Amino acid sequence: MTTTQTNPSRNGGQILVEALRRNQVDTIYCVPGESYLPVLDALADHDSIRTIVTRHEGAASNMADGYGKLTGRPGIAFVTRGPGATHAANGVHTAMQDSTPMILFVGQVANQIKEREGFQEVDYRRVFGGLAKWATEIEDIARIPEIVSRAFSVAMSGRKGPVVVALPEDVLFGAAAVADVPPARISEAAPDAAAPAELAALLREAQRPLVVVGGTGWNATAQAALREFATAWNLPVAASFRRQDVLDNRDAHYVGQLGLGVSAALARTVSEADLLIVIGSRLSEITSGNYELIRSPRPAQRLVHVHADPEELGRVFLADLPINASVANAATAFAALQPAGAALPWHGWTEAARAAYVAHNTPLARGASQRGVEMSSVVAHLSNTLPDDTVISNGAGNYTVWVHRFYRYKQLGTELAPTNGAMGYGLPAAIAAKLAAPERTVVCFAGDGCFMMYPQELATAMQFGAAVIVIVVNNGMLGTIRMHQEREYPGRISGTQLANPDFIALARAFGAHAERVEHESAFPAALERARAAGRAAVLELVTDPQQITPALRLDQ
Repeated sequence: MTTTQTNPSRNGGQILVEALRRNQVDTIYCVPGESYLPVLDALADHDSIRTIVTRHEGAASNMADGYGKLTGRPGIAFVTRGPGATHAANGVHTAMQDSTPMILFVGQVANQIKEREGFQEVDYRRVFGGLAKWATEIEDIARIPEIVSRAFSVAMSGRKGPVVVALPEDVLFGAAAVADVPPARISEAAPDAAAPAELAALLREAQRPLVVVGGTGWNATAQAALREFATAWNLPVAASFRRQDVLDNRDAHYVGQLGLGVSAALARTVSEADLLIVIGSRLSEITSGNYELIRSPRPAQRLVHVHADPEELGRVFLADLPINASVANAATAFAALQPAGAALPWHGWTEAARAAYVAHNTPLARGASQRGVEMSSVVAHLSNTLPDDTVISNGAGNYTVWVHRFYRYKQLGTELAPTNGAMGYGLPAAIAAKLAAPERTVVCFAGDGCFMMYPQELATAMQFGAAVIVIVVNNGMLGTIRMHQEREYPGRISGTQLANPDFIALARAFGAHAERVEHESAFPAALERARAAGRAAVLELVTDPQQITPALRLDQ
């Protein structure tokens, strides 16, 4: 006698959480809402999934992005409908421009109420349709496993990115016997058989090649293959904007980052190169130098463009050799190429580019009229003393120019920074990193304006034991806007001055360790006290508002 196995009846929240568990989700970030109560209830039965409650939906989505960057797996955020979703849009935009895998689940009014402008009703397909890779609603409880599986597949495939899934109340509270499905399996594109040989031919014709690396999807194998390729051909390697951790910055082939504060020497290297081998990067506006260093649609340099998504190839730049492949498969294929004993004509070119990077990376002498902390020595101290696997996060502002210029990233997964220039990103991302890898040191840089976007997340750090170190660079103004203001309208200050709270008292109110540093000589000891505190710590660095960039003062 045989029996037929039937699926038990479960509510929509239980079915959804089981789908997350099957896709190896171990953490979600959320602000609880009544619109997804069945999910919260189901999570109580799953100890394998940790629920991190944040104090703002924007922080939840930024934490999900930080998790996605750090692990390569989709970061998961849950927010309630209406205002919760619009708050969380910040992290969705970051994940889209950064190509970060992420899934945002949003509560929704019941299906029978839709299109009546019910309480907090939003058409999520319309709102997020141009902001995410895919925005959808689960309108049938039977389709929860299918759509969740597809969400993981979309977030992880090709150019990785965010997916938004709305959850109507009647679907979550309803019950049905629904079959679970296996976890999503992701396939990756590989170079076609002729591509490596074409690349080798282009290299043999080149005199001044340059590799530019970026994008997402890098792992230890891909990083090792990149290093092998660069070493065999003695190629200079530049990082695209905020992707400096792809290659150890101490490697003799690393020559700097194509981002904000790019060195004049590296800009000349890009302009003078006759072959660009771009692996993973989209060559965004900032990386390409406003599409002038690398011109669109047809660059002055011969271009090999490798990208995981075929839709990115030919979209902005016409490549001599477009290669649709993941960075891992491309780097592995390129590592097998050998120069065949021929003398390479660009040894001096590579050495000069590296020497220029080292000079640009060297800390600056303190200016005669400079007040407060000299930032280059602070960042260099961190670079020289922190463990190689330290995670450095930041948001947006002129303070980041010091971080990207004077810090040397040593390992993959150590730079969490938004390529869309989102203020406030650093602290939520740092908390997510510390919770995901508690054994690692995690340092967040934030300007005084940047920090005040999500200062309440110190409460999240304290509640969940995330012992991050937050370095608040305080110059009493919105420095980036002030810099542009002085350039366009000299001497006319409007809207850029900040009246800040007492950052030390604020941090201590949350229970964090906190100190103020007014000269760089006091920083090393303050850093050690912060590291030894065993809890979240804030170090406020008082800096000179005149020193707007490492090399430029406002009155210049």
